[in-house]
Amino acid sequence: MEYKTPEQKKKFYRSSAWQELRQQALSRDNYECQWCKKEGKVTIDSIKEYGQRKEIVLNVDHKYPIEHYPQLALVLDNLETLCVYHHNVKEGRIFKRKKPKWDDERW
Repeated sequence: MEYKTPEQKKKFYRSSAWQELRQQALSRDNYECQWCKKEGKVTIDSIKEYGQRKEIVLNVDHKYPIEHYPQLALVLDNLETLCVYHHNVKEGRIFKRKKPKWDDERW
């Protein structure tokens, strides 16, 4: 199976096989971000409140992306629980701000 187009990926991530494996990965990782854990921090999953949409705190990430390694798409050892921040860092979606050269007040 290929996972190159957005439609193919969407179909995969909505499949019952993925949902089941995702829950196994979350359980294995104790519902904690593994990168935060390495840094000595704790980031856990949010709790669903009745009548409200659950806040997304944790993602289950493929260490080797499915578009390049489709054979590893449903392999538990290829999955890692990450918080949204660290998932975005890993995917290159967060850029650190550069400090200004001078920290003087402007008049």
